[in-house]
Amino acid sequence: MSLKERINNDLKTALLGGNRFKGEVLRNLKSVILNEEVAQNKRDEGLDDSAIEQIVAREIKKRNESATIYDGANRPELSENERAEAAVLVEYLPTQLSEAEILATIAKTIDGLGVSGPSAMGQVIGAVKKQLGNSADGAQIAQLVKKALQ
Repeated sequence: MSLKERINNDLKTALLGGNRFKGEVLRNLKSVILNEEVAQNKRDEGLDDSAIEQIVAREIKKRNESATIYDGANRPELSENERAEAAVLVEYLPTQLSEAEILATIAKTIDGLGVSGPSAMGQVIGAVKKQLGNSADGAQIAQLVKKALQ
């Protein structure tokens, strides 16, 4: 079952089960996926699972950033809602790697590329992101690469 089908099935289940919150979150996600399909001119064939995972990761990042802003504005009721939406969306991402697994991949990539120093940071981050895909957060990868190259 593709990720898009899984999202559709979970949307139906949530709405039939009376879980309006999850239903709305998934309906919004479905809308974002449709907009991306139209933008990429892939409405008929649809997006593949990795593209949908990227969309989900982007939506989670938006929710987390909004929650942080709401926390700064002393609006905990709004930040809780954003975090709850992010928690629903996390179910559609692959299992996230631990920091140790990411560090191992970074070390292997640095050795493979034969680079050192902060000037190689972009090259290493790009290679690691390509290897790990959506199983690790890009900001965390960048932070760990920066630490490893110093």
